[in-house]
Amino acid sequence: MTVLEVKELTKRYGTGEAEVIALDHVSFSVKKGEFVAIVGASGSGKSTLMNMIGGVDVPTSGSVRIEGQEIGNMNESELAIFRRRNIGMIYQFYNLIPTLTAEENIMLPWLLDQRKENREKLQEILEMLKLENRAKHLPGQMSGGQQQRVSIGRAMINDPAFILADEPTGNLDNKTSQEIIELLKYTNQKYHQTLLLITHDEKIALQADRIITIGDGKIVSDEVIKP
Repeated sequence: MTVLEVKELTKRYGTGEAEVIALDHVSFSVKKGEFVAIVGASGSGKSTLMNMIGGVDVPTSGSVRIEGQEIGNMNESELAIFRRRNIGMIYQFYNLIPTLTAEENIMLPWLLDQRKENREKLQEILEMLKLENRAKHLPGQMSGGQQQRVSIGRAMINDPAFILADEPTGNLDNKTSQEIIELLKYTNQKYHQTLLLITHDEKIALQADRIITIGDGKIVSDEVIKP
């Protein structure tokens, strides 16, 4: 089953001589359960690609389909709801709400949707993340690695079509970075959770099943590492 289909995606900024082509007719698809790393140097277009896939920015042309739905056809409020329910976002700087506890940050998608809490599922995620003893702590009372674990829990809570992780280890030391990558690999394997990882770190990328390399706004290579 195809979870994500990107077709002829193009993004231009400016006009005339000042025009910059950030993405140039990029096409690829991702199947359910895949762990795909998207790599590229600064300015390669990978962050622009992430913003298009995440529905944060609008392409100049081309399309992004998530589980068969074209996100470009949605208005702002429809897209916000769709994104919350179908895309689990993990950021480099965690993006947690400082006044909410760890478990409240994890449950935030439920709270925004006014959905009933599923304490059994929440407990399962807290145990998987090894955050049972930090559930009532605020972000400021946790280490960077613990905060990133909270953001992983928040990304997973709605069983999204895929998790989109933007440099999730960029703010962590080497040991903690590897722990976070191992945790993401575990969610991919145990829950068959589709994972897209944006990174500039080739060592981290090599732990994925497939690596898509972006350069000058185009796909330079698309290589399966682990069939």
